[in-house]
Parts: sequence; structure tokens; C-alpha cells
Amino acid sequence: MNLLFPVAYAQEAGQASQPSLTYNLILFGGMFFLFWLILWRPQSKRAKEHQELVGSISKGDEIMTSGGLIGKVTRVQDEYIAVEVSDGVELKLQKSSVAAALPRGTISQI
Repeated sequence: MNLLFPVAYAQEAGQASQPSLTYNLILFGGMFFLFWLILWRPQSKRAKEHQELVGSISKGDEIMTSGGLIGKVTRVQDEYIAVEVSDGVELKLQKSSVAAALPRGTISQI
């Protein structure tokens, strides 16, 4: 029965050791620093870059949306842009859906 349920033996009173408060604080602080370094910092950098990209969109730019559509910006408003994806076909999209700004002449090469 010891294979399924290991026996927990009691320790004597003098052998119990408590981790110190400073050790716990250092461990917690280290975990928080790693969490910040691995998750928060890169995400905030990406969000800042995307915000700059969205703010710099102007008429005539060639863009690619997060859905994969490629087109030329024909109108820019506060929250929305109009993108010409083909001759005479214009789509209205939110600015936040822009994934990348393409170099000029990319559409004509495709």
C-alpha cells in the first residue's frame, strides 16, 4: 500500500525549517521581473509600433490588413480608411485592422 500512498513521517520539533521572508520576497520579485521581461515588455513594444503604423497611414499608401487583403488607401478618416483592392472595388476598414504598410509599387508587382 506504500506504493500508492506514500507515508508522511512527522519531523521532530527542532528540524522544521521555515524559509525566511526575504527569500520569499526575492523569489517573488524575480518571478515578477521574468514575467515583465518575457511578456509585458515585448507586447507593449509591439502595441506601440502598431499604434505608430496606424497613425502614419495616409492616402496613397499600400497596406496589408490582418486578414490578408492588400490594397491602396483612398480615404482616411478618424477611425476608418477606404482601401481600393481592385479597379472600382473599395472596402471600408477600421484603421486597427492594418497589419503592415507595404513599399510603394508592391501591388503592381503582384
